[in-house]
Amino acid sequence: MAFVEPVTLRANGVALIPLSLDHEDGLRTAAADGELWKLRVTSVPEPEQTRAYIETALQMRNEGHRFAFAVTEEATGKVLGCTSYHDIIPAVKRVEIGWTWYAKSTQRTHVNTTCKLLMMGHAFDTLGCQVVGWRTDNYNFASQTAIERLGAKKDGVIRGHALRRDGTVRDTVMYSMRAGEWPETKAQLLYLLARRA
Repeated sequence: MAFVEPVTLRANGVALIPLSLDHEDGLRTAAADGELWKLRVTSVPEPEQTRAYIETALQMRNEGHRFAFAVTEEATGKVLGCTSYHDIIPAVKRVEIGWTWYAKSTQRTHVNTTCKLLMMGHAFDTLGCQVVGWRTDNYNFASQTAIERLGAKKDGVIRGHALRRDGTVRDTVMYSMRAGEWPETKAQLLYLLARRA
């Protein structure tokens, strides 16, 4: 039995559905909203690479390293983006949340806050995780701000850690949250979502 089993998570009109090849067209359309693959600090697939992106995610799911979700609008099924649990370590009950991106028209809405509430809730409350982590490019300042807004603590920077799509080498900023910090973060996320309602 896998640590992360297939599940659909729903709240506030957003549904996180296990990513499948059925989401190929929707994912391609979401990425085209803002031509997100042109951003050097993200993992958004180029249009012709969308199927390979999904196939890689499914292979990683089979290997137990990553569990990807299509982020959808619950009422219509429209694909808004993608997010994942990754670097899954069952022995220490740790997952990371990442590979997250949204169509430009979805950014700065309630969607990301809702997704983080759902994923963190599932990780801590259902999977019994002790730690949830995040990592981001040292130049992805928007991502760092969003992670810090969740209440995650900056663990440090891994220098010379990974290649960007343009071939340059990035430093990776690491963050984490422990299970004991989750109740306060949950209250804050619910507060933020209530203010948007």
